[in-house]
Order: sequence, then C-alpha cells, then structure tokens
Amino acid sequence: MSAETGGPSGESFNPQIEEAERRLQTAAEAASQAEQRAEAEIKALEADLERLRAEAARDLEKLRLTHEEELQREREAKERAIAAADDDDVELRLCGYFLSASRRIDSICARSQEAAASRVRASSSAIV
Repeated sequence: MSAETGGPSGESFNPQIEEAERRLQTAAEAASQAEQRAEAEIKALEADLERLRAEAARDLEKLRLTHEEELQREREAKERAIAAADDDDVELRLCGYFLSASRRIDSICARSQEAAASRVRASSSAIV
C-alpha cells in the first residue's frame, strides 16, 4: 500500500493536513486582526499626540503673548517714571521708586546754600 495507490496510510494524513490548514488559517486571521487593532491603536495614539502638541503650542503662544503684554506694560511704566523724573514731577512711590531728591529740590538747595553764605557774611560784618 503505497501513497500512489491511495491506500489507508495516505488517507490518514489528509484529515491531519486539513486540520493543520484550518489551524494555520485561524492563526493567520487572528494575526491579521491583531495587526489591524495595533495599527488602529497606533493611529489613535498619533492623533492624541498631535492634538496634545497643538494644545501645547497654543498654550505656549498664549503665555508668550501674556508675557509680552506684561513686559510692555512694565516698559511703559518705566518710561512714565523716567519722564516724570525728567519733568521734576517725582511721583514715583506708586512705581516703587524712592529718590533722595528731585531736580527741583537740588536747585532749591543750591540757592539756599548761596543765601546762607550771604547771611553769614552779613552777620559777620555787622558784628565787627
């Protein structure tokens, strides 16, 4: 009984081969489904990553603009303070600046010192 004649030993392999083919087909389908699930999961993760990147970029831009606006306000306050000091109108306490004297006080002080010296000369000449 050879394989050519289709004897009983040849027929006993057919059901085993068919079963192996069915198992292989089932395994191939399961692998294909797993691959599809993995691809879908990867695409979902990539979409989430892209969404998070876009949100982070928007948040960063919002923070940058807020910082730029605050910086501009501080620059303007500094310019106003400098302009007020240049105009001898020293009202800088609101900005946190405390100067020892404004230009007006300095000029008054110089005139006062000249007047004091003049008074000293006058009183010393009166004593003599």
